[in-house]
Amino acid sequence: MSQQQLEHVFQQWQDNEAQAEEMIPLLGKLYRQYNVIPSLFGRSLINRSVTRILKNHRYVRKVEGTELTVADTLPMVRAMTELDLGPAHIDIGRLAVAFKHAGESDVRAFLQRELADIIGGHDASGMGGEPQDVVLYGFGRIGRILARIMIEKAGGGNLLRLRAIVVRGSSDDLEKRASLLRRDSVHGPFSGSIDIDRERQALIANGHVIQIIYADSPAEIDYTAYGIDRAIVVDNTGKWRDREGLSQHLAAKGVAKVLLTAPGKGDLKNVVHGINHTTIGDDDRIVSAASCTTNAIVPVLKAMDDEFGIVHGHVETVHSYTNDQNLIDNYHKGDRRGRSAPLNMVLTETGAAKAVAKALPELSGKLTGNAIRVPTPNVSMAILNLTLDRGTEREALNAYLRQTALHSPMHKQIDYVDSPEVVSSDFVGNRHAGVIDAKATIANDKHAVLYVWYDNEFGYSCQVVRILQHMSNVRHRYLPATP
Repeated sequence: MSQQQLEHVFQQWQDNEAQAEEMIPLLGKLYRQYNVIPSLFGRSLINRSVTRILKNHRYVRKVEGTELTVADTLPMVRAMTELDLGPAHIDIGRLAVAFKHAGESDVRAFLQRELADIIGGHDASGMGGEPQDVVLYGFGRIGRILARIMIEKAGGGNLLRLRAIVVRGSSDDLEKRASLLRRDSVHGPFSGSIDIDRERQALIANGHVIQIIYADSPAEIDYTAYGIDRAIVVDNTGKWRDREGLSQHLAAKGVAKVLLTAPGKGDLKNVVHGINHTTIGDDDRIVSAASCTTNAIVPVLKAMDDEFGIVHGHVETVHSYTNDQNLIDNYHKGDRRGRSAPLNMVLTETGAAKAVAKALPELSGKLTGNAIRVPTPNVSMAILNLTLDRGTEREALNAYLRQTALHSPMHKQIDYVDSPEVVSSDFVGNRHAGVIDAKATIANDKHAVLYVWYDNEFGYSCQVVRILQHMSNVRHRYLPATP
């Protein structure tokens, strides 16, 4: 390239940076003033850096095949801030691509038509309903990620309010609790500031006061003493997994409902958001969010069964080690799990294949499953080996899965990547339940093998928050609507 061409490329990058910088406060206005949650083909645009916004635009070219720049989206964002919009999730990327394909020139007129249902729907109070108190019972890996997500989302009409965290121990460990929330070896530093209020025994995270409650059992807590009422308790300890054990939470003053972050036993509903979350009724006081693996595979299995029909299949999970395993060889009540997790691949059982039937009864008895725990701290993979009713080939199958990930009602659950270079660490922090690895797809008539990555911590926690929102009657519209 000539010097002039090099300078042109660099100048183009600087121009894009400037436009992304201009977009950031406008996105913040949409979020905080109008309760609009903007994204770009499912990638959040809230509290994102200039570089992240530009990378999200490049993602559109990879998956949609359409060149999309901030020069395309900035005029849309500007116009949206002037339209008095009501609360909604709005995918600016989808709107921008549709605008380009339509060949129109008037952005405002296009948006007035596409967003007609929410224009003029802004609630001056800034709230679309009553805030929902949430309590985290337990503060382990999932508990801390849930805290991060809820603190991040505490705006834009989200209505979920993290009011308290229940832990065992004594009040002299506040500094350690704060440090574990502030720093994470896998997910990096907390985005914001965390202060300790020793007098109130509370953490103050990005201006939100979170009470730390020390207790040995659920029933002994009076949440109303802390101004907490009608709370949803998220039990992320895994200590109780049936109705009888979890009902202890309902005996505590100030608790309305319980959400378990593990597979539920007995008659508990195991819910995968995007699949069967609408089965949660107002009278369901205890609900399970199933497992990370179940959340990863159920949306993909539903997509495959809807289009091709599943005769039978086997699910093999390659799962990162968890806190349940030992660092070095030691006694463990489970088979093989006593062996050193960082040094071994450990063959073990998984209930995810059987659990699928609770969310997708039509697949009952059609799946088997096993799991291999491997020496990585986070991100797992599910390999779906399926026999289908109707045959297909690799290109057609990938095209269908890509379309499902981008444009179906399951676009929050299913992500799609088509790169020969991605590895597990590339999916740390991915907010989808599972990610289709298109390069690894195998299809030969009625036999298909799919490889599904999933962040078994962060992606799963995002699914849990979605269930929390549903249980709290937080109902944002998603625009533009998916088919």
